[in-house]
Amino acid sequence: MFSHILLPTDGSELSLRAVDTGIELAQRIGAKVYGFHVIAPFPTVAYLAELIQASQESYTREATERANRFLDEVKQRAQKAGVPCETGYEFDQRPYCAIIGAAEKQHCDLIVMASHGWRGFDRLLLGSETHKVLLNTAIPVLVCH
Repeated sequence: MFSHILLPTDGSELSLRAVDTGIELAQRIGAKVYGFHVIAPFPTVAYLAELIQASQESYTREATERANRFLDEVKQRAQKAGVPCETGYEFDQRPYCAIIGAAEKQHCDLIVMASHGWRGFDRLLLGSETHKVLLNTAIPVLVCH
């Protein structure tokens, strides 16, 4: 049925429940998983170049450390279940595009993701990233709540 499952995570409790669901499914059907996190790029203003450079470096370091913590959690959960797991992250202003891109690059045939994450209230105003993924990919998506 499915052989490679993408597990996007933002570190929220709901996204980790979706990760667990994806890992359990992978374990039952003999699939592998790919944990994925999207980091929003550092916003810049052109006229404060030196200050921005230092801030951007700090932001990038902290954001990648946080991403690696989230992805290490996915790896640990997959390892505990005996499911092969690789992980990665990308910087992108539009998380849904990065998620779809990662699924395509990794040749995933299923995306398992939470109905919403840290930006739960924002989804009411802007539309959730999950909804945008559903609308913009032909890859099946299992939405967990």
